[in-house]
Amino acid sequence: MPTRARLTATGFDTPLHLETFSEEPLGADEVRVEVEACGVCHRDLIDRGGRFPWLQLPITPGHEACGRVVEVGCEVTLWSVGDRVGTLHRDHCGECAACSTGHTSLCPHAVWVYGLVVDGGYATELRARENSLYPLPDNTPARDVCALHCTAGTAYRGMVVQGRLTAGQRLLVVGANGGVGAAAIQVATRLGAEVVAQVRREDQIEFVTSQGASEVIVDPGDSFHRKMRAPADVVLDCVGSPTFNASLRSAKMGGHIVIVGNVSRERASLNLGRAIIYGLHLHGSSGATAEDMRALLALHARTPLDLPKLRDRVLPLSEAEQAQQLLREGGLSGRIVLDCA
Repeated sequence: MPTRARLTATGFDTPLHLETFSEEPLGADEVRVEVEACGVCHRDLIDRGGRFPWLQLPITPGHEACGRVVEVGCEVTLWSVGDRVGTLHRDHCGECAACSTGHTSLCPHAVWVYGLVVDGGYATELRARENSLYPLPDNTPARDVCALHCTAGTAYRGMVVQGRLTAGQRLLVVGANGGVGAAAIQVATRLGAEVVAQVRREDQIEFVTSQGASEVIVDPGDSFHRKMRAPADVVLDCVGSPTFNASLRSAKMGGHIVIVGNVSRERASLNLGRAIIYGLHLHGSSGATAEDMRALLALHARTPLDLPKLRDRVLPLSEAEQAQQLLREGGLSGRIVLDCA
């Protein structure tokens, strides 16, 4: 029987536990995926902390899974048995204004949100709606690509689609030692951008320079704008409210600030005067579309990302609780990955 990790209560007093479960029949537009690996994301901690009121309990966490399609519903047209796939954060309706313009990650009618509303990837098997997946190449290890959407994909959409990053521009990555931040450095350098990385500790310098950062600023998060050699065309903030003010002050006139992280409950304060005078563009960005992932994978084919460098460690599915606790402690360099095979 398949196995999954289970969250039964919000908070961290009740640990995740492993259980076997029976397969449910597939809906007409659903597929069954044999999971190979699943990343452990900070959003998993936000979910577990009860910060999303629509969390459905009990639930299996995880939105960074990859694996093979082993069964398809009677109306599925996008996938066949044997296809290798990765999970997007959620599905989309395909009919609204956002979907019709290709921005499926902004669809307001999503009902299949992994780890929140439906069971996610901390499991050996996963039920998925067909349009909540994207194709993955066969020749890449699962531990390297399971989190590709939520790390490199999120970075790509934030920097390129939202922030309009182009070759020759200057990018500041705030919180560069995390999974999204490290991936952003690799993606941006392959796009021809100059990358400045902000980290909190001296011992994180080597990690971000190995990803390709040409300049590193060590700062607790509230004053790195004072240490910038020159302002950035695009700022990718992977932290949120603790660093938002410094991120705002690090952008050049007409620059883009893209927020992809929200690690704190603290609310950020926006200096409207600076935003107006500097003509700043402020974006919130989450995840990536299947089209974004095709573009990212095409970039990877031309100038390969060093995917093993984006991973902190691999743990077995049975240690899902330990993986979340390690992430909660902080200080990791890249993603923790669960081996689900």
